[in-house]
Amino acid sequence: MKVVIANDHGGVELAKKIISHLEERGIEYSYLGTASEESVDYPDYAEKAVIEYRKGGYDFGILICGTGIGISISANKMKGIRCALPQNSYASEMTKRHNDANFIAFGGRVDYPEPVEKILDAYIDASFEGGRHQKRIDKMMALQNE
Repeated sequence: MKVVIANDHGGVELAKKIISHLEERGIEYSYLGTASEESVDYPDYAEKAVIEYRKGGYDFGILICGTGIGISISANKMKGIRCALPQNSYASEMTKRHNDANFIAFGGRVDYPEPVEKILDAYIDASFEGGRHQKRIDKMMALQNE
């Protein structure tokens, strides 16, 4: 498994935790985030990660900003991206099973009800169910052409 990860200044510390967790799980990654807490623009980091993801060879992407909101919205503006912003492990699992999200976002300044590593694991360990969900994804992705 290989992932691309990027963050802005609001996600520096959380990115470190997530990278450490990926390493513990033996998951390969390409890190494109900033290591500085000096202000940068989250759309730039969403774009970098999506461009890298589109090169191929990645299973999914992880994005982090202060809330996860701005960076996920930015990624979702890019064709073919389904970036989820789950609030817990149940939502994280379901976004993979039902939405086949190819990016997941987190907020570095958000207090989650459980460790982010657990939320990430729920996503990683889930599989897309296909079937009726594929029809819905096809409809969802057709909206990007509207």
